[in-house]
Amino acid sequence: MFLSSLWTSTVGQLLKLKRWVGVSSKRNQNVATTSEPRKLGTSSSGVREYHRKKKKCPNGHTLCSNRKLRVHKRRQTRHYDIRCSALVKVVESLGLPCKYQIFGCHDIVPYYSKLEHEKNCQFRPYNCPCAWPECHVSGDIRYLVMHLMNDHKVDVHDGCTFNHIYDESNPQEVENATWMPMIFNCFDRQFCFHFEAVHLGMAPVYMAFLRFMGDETEARKFRYSIEVGGSGRKQIWQGVPRSIRDSHREVMDSRDGFIIPRALAHFFSGGDRQQLELHLAGRIWKEE
Repeated sequence: MFLSSLWTSTVGQLLKLKRWVGVSSKRNQNVATTSEPRKLGTSSSGVREYHRKKKKCPNGHTLCSNRKLRVHKRRQTRHYDIRCSALVKVVESLGLPCKYQIFGCHDIVPYYSKLEHEKNCQFRPYNCPCAWPECHVSGDIRYLVMHLMNDHKVDVHDGCTFNHIYDESNPQEVENATWMPMIFNCFDRQFCFHFEAVHLGMAPVYMAFLRFMGDETEARKFRYSIEVGGSGRKQIWQGVPRSIRDSHREVMDSRDGFIIPRALAHFFSGGDRQQLELHLAGRIWKEE
């Protein structure tokens, strides 16, 4: 009696185990057949299984409208950074005009590189080169020249040579003297000449430098020299004009100009620290 009941119980457990293995195997087969998504859609059972597994095709393929509704109705528990490749391809094919089109840029650039293009576009407007008082006006070169003449009262000179006297008779103003820049029309281009009293660290100096009103590539085609002298002495500086793309502060911080120690400038002026009378001469030429 005992053996009979034990046999019956064992057989029952084996039958249950067989049925469970069969169902599990069938489920695994279903998963295997539906784990690879189709490009545009799949069966309803595949949608459920696929949504449970990945929620979207890893290649970004879209679902048809009927399948999409079923996918979105299901509760989403995982988030994956998967873009829609169809929309990405459409957007990547779009070409947009540069926002500086009004200044002469006619490039049509892909949307994803538009910001980078506009950041470095050669037609982007220039900032006013006048550093004192601080000015936030921008525009093309022709507009900036008119702005400097009309609003800052800057002198404009024709020619590639200059000879100018910087003087200051007020002894209280010698240490902090400021002069407006000058514009030179030369080689059908415009150059902005600066002369300022500044402190480089703790050292009081005068600094003279030339800036080209255009981009850096064209500025490298030119050279300039400045000389200063007095009492039988002379100093000469030769350099490359900096583009006004570089700010006034960038040029000053790089020390890229003719630096004259304050004491030497006063010696050239006659040795009297009560006034400044400095003769600066120079020329601009084009490298062939």
